[in-house]
Amino acid sequence: MELRVRGDRAVLTSEETNEVAPENLPLGADLAAALHEWARVAAAMRRASMGQRSGLTEPGEDVVGVVSRRGHQLARRVASEMRIPVHYRDPVTEIATVVVPNAEASQPRGPRHASPHGTRLFRRTPGEPTPWGTGLTVSVFFAAVVFVGLLALTSTLARGVNGWVAVAAAIAISGGMAPSLWLGRHVPILRWVCLGAAAGLVASWVGLLFVLL
Repeated sequence: MELRVRGDRAVLTSEETNEVAPENLPLGADLAAALHEWARVAAAMRRASMGQRSGLTEPGEDVVGVVSRRGHQLARRVASEMRIPVHYRDPVTEIATVVVPNAEASQPRGPRHASPHGTRLFRRTPGEPTPWGTGLTVSVFFAAVVFVGLLALTSTLARGVNGWVAVAAAIAISGGMAPSLWLGRHVPILRWVCLGAAAGLVASWVGLLFVLL
């Protein structure tokens, strides 16, 4: 794919397709607008360097450098979004370069650009050390608390009242805890509590089935 300036608009071309406007590609509205804004400035500078009326004087080297660097930055953003190399020809200096995507952008990404750290249910924050010893100790403690408490309550209801009442109570408690467990699964410290509580809920349901049967 190649990034070009056509008139005062930015366009992208490839061997398979003709010129395509940036807004017709999955680049985002902000990047498409930035490309067109850069193209207008570059086109005006090119006209000024050719001696045509453009409202600008002869551009200095520092201004040309700014426009060239801006175009290179935008080409890199396009390469990162499309995850393919982009051929970039500077519209002012006519120097051609090939811009490759960033290493992170070239890796396969899931829906909505999910990070590799987001593939687990109880995930860690990128760069954060995982305190397995302390975390698992906290999880086991809260799993035991939830298991004993919920099983004691449902067992008492099953024996003293009715089995269906015990099931209804277990459903109500589980439903009340589920949103908090789901929201807390990403919080660095709270996620260990949520993991233990979730395990305790599952274990208490297994215990309740044994009580009812």
